[in-house]
Amino acid sequence: MYSLSDFDFELPPELIAQTPLTERSGSRLLQVDGAQLSDRRFSDILELLNPGDLLVFNDTRVLKARFFGVKETGGKIEALVERVLDTHTVLAQVRASKSPPAGTRIRLADAFDVIVGERAGEFFTLKFPSDVFALLEQYGSLPLPPYIDHAADAYDETRYQTVYAKEPGAVAAPTAGLHFDQELLAQLAQRGVQQAFVTLHVGAGTFQPVRVEDLSEHQMHSEWYTISQATVDAVHATRAAGHKVVAVGTTSMRALESGSQSGRLQAGSADTRLFITPGYTFKSVDRLITNFHLPKSTLLMLVSAFAGYDNIRAAYAHAIRRQYRFFSYGDAMLLSRQ
Repeated sequence: MYSLSDFDFELPPELIAQTPLTERSGSRLLQVDGAQLSDRRFSDILELLNPGDLLVFNDTRVLKARFFGVKETGGKIEALVERVLDTHTVLAQVRASKSPPAGTRIRLADAFDVIVGERAGEFFTLKFPSDVFALLEQYGSLPLPPYIDHAADAYDETRYQTVYAKEPGAVAAPTAGLHFDQELLAQLAQRGVQQAFVTLHVGAGTFQPVRVEDLSEHQMHSEWYTISQATVDAVHATRAAGHKVVAVGTTSMRALESGSQSGRLQAGSADTRLFITPGYTFKSVDRLITNFHLPKSTLLMLVSAFAGYDNIRAAYAHAIRRQYRFFSYGDAMLLSRQ
């Protein structure tokens, strides 16, 4: 039985990637196949996947979800939209010296007022005066991860989105997908590698470390996903033909595995609190493309469950020695299920 301290490691701060590389597919790729480690380039994915394999991408789009504002009392606040509930209502984290009570107004971006509703755990409901998505796009800013030390600029607005981002709703990018550009996607298609999509709106909870030593006590954050019948059919056909289902990112993995809890992948939409730790039996995914994850994070636990705890420990130690770039703008791994 693993505990939280088993998923800690020391990372030199200079290995945290602060900016993306000039070319999306120019990053490094560490291939992990059991105990075997191979240093590669991300563009090598062309030869590492076979005709008939299926790449499953998460097509969520990152919202401009961060706002700065003031309360009626003049106190400053920062709001981070976690989830859009309907066209006028969101769930948001609100940071302030004193939490605003229900019914009060907050001025955001010196442009419009929102009404604070009831508190829902660590989140507040905020009522927007008009269409949420339009106001986010016009006045919000891109919420870069907390370990990136610069404010989002126009370059980030392009590079912290996948080239296939379509469905708005995430507050963090599905970062494994950031390595794919249109040219690489076209080359993969020409090679006979199939493509399918799920949607999982990544929440800010993805960056939160687990804080309890006993993992059974951890309360997993909730994220909304949807899987189409077309994607279900593609997964079933791929596996029936003896080819590999390759999840692009832990978010695609989480959606596919959440939809497979009956034992077989099914179409549908739901909230998921699936917490994958070593010992979990994977039902739909054979290989995983992913970035390097934070110490003590649920994502590090997920990849350890998939590729093997000892294999991941060795891979991370190797990546640190070889000075791979870590986290959202960093390098990638290709993992095989153990």
